[in-house]
Amino acid sequence: MNGPPVDLSFKDISHVTGMLAEVPRSGLRPLKTNSKKKYLSRSLRLNNNSITDLAGLQYILSHFLAQPAKLGWLDLSFNKITCIDPVLCELRELRVLYFHGNSIWNPSDVDKLGELQYLHTITLHGNAIETHKGYRSHVISALPHLKTMDFSAVTREERVLANVWRCCTSHGKNTNKSLQ
Repeated sequence: MNGPPVDLSFKDISHVTGMLAEVPRSGLRPLKTNSKKKYLSRSLRLNNNSITDLAGLQYILSHFLAQPAKLGWLDLSFNKITCIDPVLCELRELRVLYFHGNSIWNPSDVDKLGELQYLHTITLHGNAIETHKGYRSHVISALPHLKTMDFSAVTREERVLANVWRCCTSHGKNTNKSLQ
């Protein structure tokens, strides 16, 4: 079941449903399918396209993957996505999410992903979100199981500081200003 990723990268796709007409790229290891011609993979590459939103993602996963609920690795990097769609929270087995090089700007969007108990790796660099003060601390505090962020390990010290940061910012701006 852990075959190579279904690779729909560099296909100039602007809408998720546009993938229905595409054939995955072939890699070094051949993709295996079941009797229904669905891929035996837990990984999906949608990077380097022009995707703006994730409407229809669940349908696409069901179309391509033998076990869409088991998706563990999703690459959405280098698209034109502006917010983190709640549909990602339905991917309960998701462990790795590449989201770098998009147009995500709202730090609170990351909070939605806190429901994903297995999510241990995320990339968000190259988005407007990284210009916000406390960007790394916010993401680390919002995602309690995170081990790697932006290709850099999350240390124990960072986790402690992120939790302190979260407490201070949730108690109001006055408390936050006094710490500066």
